[in-house]
Amino acid sequence: MTNFIVFSALAFYILLLFAFARKAKSKGDNDAFFRASRKSPWLLVAFGMIGSSISGVSLISVPGWVNQNGMTYIQMCLGFFAGYVVIAFLLLPLYYRLRLTSIYCYLAERFGRRSHLTAACFFLLSKLTGASARLYLTCTVLHEMAIRQLGLPFWFTISIVLLAIFFYTHHGGTENIVRTDALQTFCMLLATAFITWGVSAKMNLSPSSIADVVVQSPMGQMFCWDITSTKFFLRQFINGMFITIAMNGIDQDMMQKNLTCPSLRAAQKNMCLYGFCILPVNLLFLTLGVLLYTFATQSGIAIPKDGDSLLPMLVGCGALGHLVIFPFTIGITAAALSSADSAMTSLTTSICIDILKVERQGYDEKKALRTRYTVHATVALAFALCIAIFHIAGSGTIIDTIYRLAGYTYGPILGIFFFGLFTHRLVIDKFVPYLAIFSSIACILLDYLTPILFTYHFSYELLLINASLTFFGLWFLSKKN
Repeated sequence: MTNFIVFSALAFYILLLFAFARKAKSKGDNDAFFRASRKSPWLLVAFGMIGSSISGVSLISVPGWVNQNGMTYIQMCLGFFAGYVVIAFLLLPLYYRLRLTSIYCYLAERFGRRSHLTAACFFLLSKLTGASARLYLTCTVLHEMAIRQLGLPFWFTISIVLLAIFFYTHHGGTENIVRTDALQTFCMLLATAFITWGVSAKMNLSPSSIADVVVQSPMGQMFCWDITSTKFFLRQFINGMFITIAMNGIDQDMMQKNLTCPSLRAAQKNMCLYGFCILPVNLLFLTLGVLLYTFATQSGIAIPKDGDSLLPMLVGCGALGHLVIFPFTIGITAAALSSADSAMTSLTTSICIDILKVERQGYDEKKALRTRYTVHATVALAFALCIAIFHIAGSGTIIDTIYRLAGYTYGPILGIFFFGLFTHRLVIDKFVPYLAIFSSIACILLDYLTPILFTYHFSYELLLINASLTFFGLWFLSKKN
């Protein structure tokens, strides 16, 4: 029964997505693929970006995090909103003034070609690993719930999902994604609301009773004022703000959709509305987590050690009823695809614009299109390889893994951008790649050795430490303009 429902939901959703993408009627040229001809409605972009940013990780990993961290994740979400305000009024004006397709082209004008390539390459590494981790989690859930029972291997699940993403993105790119992401966000939020209703119905809870359960639960704590804790409010707020600036403001994936808005004013409204919506959406996920753990405890269901397994386990074993399986499958599929499709498109854009320079090398339209198709297919294969590595190595709690990877890989980009924005100094461009690599390796060693030598555990402030190392290293390697 579960197999049939999962396959039906998956087939229904993919067909709906292809129909929606086909109706968009993209021209399919590079201007549509990279920039959506700069005609996207800002409200549509804002709504679609919710699904791109939270992905299947939020639907599965955030509720699973509650048992360990309570609802203190909301502290980071408050920091997220502050970060979106910084992006809207500091970074977006720069990007629109320079009319950028790839935001890393700014660094070519500010510092030089090697700085430009350094940021682009670190973005490729960051986005490829982060998006692959998100997609890996979703593919694992789909595989365990239905496909594995048919005797099919994990790579079959990966292949089906990646082929679906490739075929509905390779033609229209960003122009299609702006619209399909809105559909996917709607499906994901509707599924989350339905799952919350399902578990509350099993517990015979009214809306007001749900609030009582959250308040009375030891997992309902939202704020931590213990300055020595990794969950301390100020620590989490600052981490959240800089994670947002790094993973959104200097991320080609998220900014590419913002830059499809027709004006700076529209893009700023999009960013502020999107940032505000992140708070209630994550509050819904956290509330769902408290309900799931409470329900499992009351029902005598063994709670899995891995928090990411809680919701899939309860849905898969039928504890929440068969009616929940269909929306759950659509929700995680929508969340995964909305994150992975935009990541695949932005990686293709960055490689074509930043590295291959298809818009600056005198490429004719046919050659540029062939190059783009080849790069897009190569990116899809790279996704498959990264997911295979996650599958072999194991990944722990995925949301924690993503934020830690961001500290290692986004830090140098953040440091280079801030140095360009807040100083007028000229750097020695040829040394920038070596400095970025040194900063990341230093942070990896710091994260590994500090708990051993000093019994101190870093949280996500490694991102800020990495950026600071890069910033001050650039100061040392620069001169007055």
